[in-house]
Amino acid sequence: MKLPTLEAPRLSLRWLTPDDAPALLDLFSHPDVARYWSRPAMTERAQAEALVQSIQQHFTQGDLFQWGLTLANANRVIGTCTLASIDRSNRRAELGFALHPDHWGQGLMKEALQVLIDHAFSALNMHRLEADIDPRNTASLRLCERLGFTREGYLRERWIVAGEWCDTVLYGLLQSDRSVSHGTP
Repeated sequence: MKLPTLEAPRLSLRWLTPDDAPALLDLFSHPDVARYWSRPAMTERAQAEALVQSIQQHFTQGDLFQWGLTLANANRVIGTCTLASIDRSNRRAELGFALHPDHWGQGLMKEALQVLIDHAFSALNMHRLEADIDPRNTASLRLCERLGFTREGYLRERWIVAGEWCDTVLYGLLQSDRSVSHGTP
């Protein structure tokens, strides 16, 4: 069993395999990507291979769904979109995303997340999605706001990333918020 492929106009969100380890290493070793990630930058392929194994294990457990993001005309992973800490009894999950800097500023992540959010609220019957964002990551903050998320809180020094205490801005999106933004009752 594996995640379904989700299609967006310019992108595919697909199941990650061990063959994606080099692309994941390229993504998560990039200092501009790792700066706001909840773990230090990767430095070797074995870390990317372990990530793929962990993603597949957590999928089997049902508490994390992570897709590889590819351009529609290519198979190389350029980013990831994640539903983490999936809590089916409370119908909630945390949203995570990363995109290689070569593809920033093109609207690709907004397109990918719109498809993922629709999938979460429809096929997975989620009620609430949350995003935990470093307040210095202004592009991700703006993206969540454009997707309809509401800023719900600010937590000081919540994470230690690469030896540095980092704050968090919490965002939430309810299924009913999404319905209103799409103009449905």
